[in-house]
Amino acid sequence: MIARTLQKLLGRAPASARSVPGGTRIYAVGDIHGRLDLLSALVKRIEADRAGFGGAVEVVLLGDYIDRGPRSADVLDWLAAGLPDWATWTLLRGNHEQAMLDSIDGTGGQPRLDAWLEYGGRETLRSYGVSARVALGNDRAPIVAEMHARVPAAHLALMRAMPLSRRIGDYLFVHAGIRPGVPMEQQEDRDLMWIRGEFLDCKDDHGCIVVHGHSITRDVTERPNRIGIDTGAYATGRLTALVLEGDTRRYMATDD
Repeated sequence: MIARTLQKLLGRAPASARSVPGGTRIYAVGDIHGRLDLLSALVKRIEADRAGFGGAVEVVLLGDYIDRGPRSADVLDWLAAGLPDWATWTLLRGNHEQAMLDSIDGTGGQPRLDAWLEYGGRETLRSYGVSARVALGNDRAPIVAEMHARVPAAHLALMRAMPLSRRIGDYLFVHAGIRPGVPMEQQEDRDLMWIRGEFLDCKDDHGCIVVHGHSITRDVTERPNRIGIDTGAYATGRLTALVLEGDTRRYMATDD
C-alpha cells in the first residue's frame, strides 16, 4: 500500500517499465576506496564503450572515494582536477567522505574521529603524506593538525559539494540506500549514506530501482527493487559499473 501511494504521489513508473530517458546512457560506478588504478582503468573502458553513441552520457559515481585503499588523496585530486568532457559527471557523497569531513570539522568529537581512523582513515592520512608514526599513533591532536595542514581546500570543497542522491528516469542513485516507506524529500542524510539492514532486507517496491554501493558483495546484487554494485574494489580489484540505456541494463568491471 505504501509503495503504491508513493508511486501515485511521485509519478513513478510500475516495476515492469523501468527505464532511463531515451537518448541517454548512464554509467553508475561502485565504491572506489582509494583505488585510483581501478578508477582510471574503468573510466577508460567507459570512454571506449560510449564511443559511437550519439546521445547524452552521464557517469554517476556512488561515493566512498577514500579510505582503505592506498591512493585516496590521488583519487580526490583526479576528481577535483576537471573531469573528462565526454560525459556529465555526478559525484555522490558516501559515508566515508562524510566521516572524513566530520573528523576534520570536529563534528562528533573524538568518537567520530576514532571510528573513521579504524575503518580506513589511517590509510587516507598516509596517502596525504602523514607519517606512519602520527597516522598509526594514539595521539589524536597531531592527527587533526596534520589533516588541517595537508588536506587541500579543493578536496574539502569537492566533498562538501557532493549531492546525496540523483534520480534519472526510473532509477534512483544513492550511496547506501533509502529508508523504506519514506518519500525522498523526507529521507534523512544519514540513511542515504549509512543504511543497511532495513533497506537491504526490504522487498517492497520503492517506486523505482535504487542503485547503491556501500554494502559489499562478491558479485552484483540485482533485486526487483534495488541493484547493489559495491564489489569490494579495494580488496578484490573489481570495480563495477552498471550501464543503463532505455529499458536495458548491463555491467562491466575491471576484472572482466
